[in-house]
Amino acid sequence: MPQNIVVSRPEGLTVAWAQRIVGQHEKGTVVTQVEIVSVDVGTTTRIRLSLDYKGASALPRRWFVKLPSLAWRARFITALPQLLANEVHFYQEFASSVPIALPVCLAAQSRWGLGSILVLADVEENGSLAGDADDILSIGQAGLVLDGLARFHARFWRQDASARRYRWLAGRVRRVEDHLGTVLAVPLMKQGLRNAGDFFPARLYKRALHYAHNRRRAMRFLTAAPQTLVHHDCHPGNLFWQHGQAGLLDWQMARIGEGVSDVAYFLATALEPEQRRRHETGLLRRYAGQLAQQGVTEMDGGQLAERYRAHLVYAFEAMVVTLAVGDMMATESNLELIRRTAMAVDDLDAFSALPI
Repeated sequence: MPQNIVVSRPEGLTVAWAQRIVGQHEKGTVVTQVEIVSVDVGTTTRIRLSLDYKGASALPRRWFVKLPSLAWRARFITALPQLLANEVHFYQEFASSVPIALPVCLAAQSRWGLGSILVLADVEENGSLAGDADDILSIGQAGLVLDGLARFHARFWRQDASARRYRWLAGRVRRVEDHLGTVLAVPLMKQGLRNAGDFFPARLYKRALHYAHNRRRAMRFLTAAPQTLVHHDCHPGNLFWQHGQAGLLDWQMARIGEGVSDVAYFLATALEPEQRRRHETGLLRRYAGQLAQQGVTEMDGGQLAERYRAHLVYAFEAMVVTLAVGDMMATESNLELIRRTAMAVDDLDAFSALPI
C-alpha cells in the first residue's frame, strides 16, 4: 500500500513529506530543502514549492500542490461533490491517454476521512506559461485550443457513462453535485447578479432567474447529445502554453458531457466580445473540421451552432455562481468573465435556445 502523503495545510509540506514522494520516483535521491514560494486560495489551495536535492536528480525542482481550499465557502461548495478527489481520479485513470498537454503528475492520492492531494510539476519550470483567468486570447491561440479540444473530445467520443471505467464521472458524486447545483441555483444566481452590478445587461436578469428556477430541465436538455469526456471549466486561467501549443490545467470538474460545452465555455470566456462576434462561426467550423479529421462526423454545422448557443448559458451561470460564493477567483477577473459570458448569452439570445 502506498505511503500516506495527504496533508490538510501548507505547513504539512515538509522535507519528510516530499521525500515520501521522491522515493516513489528515484530511490536514491534525498530531499534537502522544501520552500513554500506562494499560496493561492480559491476553489482549492494551490501552493508552489521550491525543492533542493542532494546530488543530481531528473526530478523537477518546482512543484505545484493542490489541497482542499482554506476558504470555508469554497471548501463547502467543493467538498460534497469531491472536486479535488475527482481531479486526483482523473490523473490516476486518464492522464496517460488524453491527447492534449497536461502537467507531469508526481503524486495523486485520496484517502477516506483524510482528504485528497495532487502534486504536479510546475509547468513554468520548463519555460511554459500558465494563463490568467482574464487573459484575452488571439484568434490564432483560440484556434489552437479548439484543435486540442477536438482531439480530446474525439478520443473519448460516445462514451457510455454507465461503463465501469467512467462510472465515477457520472455516478453518485455527480448526482450529488447536480442536486446541489439545482437546490442552490436560485439563491446563488440572485446573489451573484446583485454582486455583479453593471457587469451584465439588466435585461438578462429575469431570464437568468427563470433559468435558475428551471435548471434541472435545462441540464437534461444540455446533456441530451452524444457524450464524451469534457473538461467543464475551460477558461483562460486553466490553460498553459508549451512550445506554442495549449495545455489544460485544473481537471477537478471533468465529467462525461457534450463536447461543444467546452467550446462554448472557452469562447465565451477567452475572447473579447467583438472578436468573438467576428470569428465564432469560423472557429466552430474549425472545431467541427478537426472532429471530422478524427472520424467524428455526426453533427452538421447547424446542429453544432445551436448546441453551442445553448451551452453558453452554463458559462454565464458558472461565472455568476463563482462570484456569489466568493473566494473562488480574483474578483476583478470574475467580473470580467461575467461581462464576457453575459455578452455572449445576449448576442446569441442563448436562453431562448433552452426548452424552459
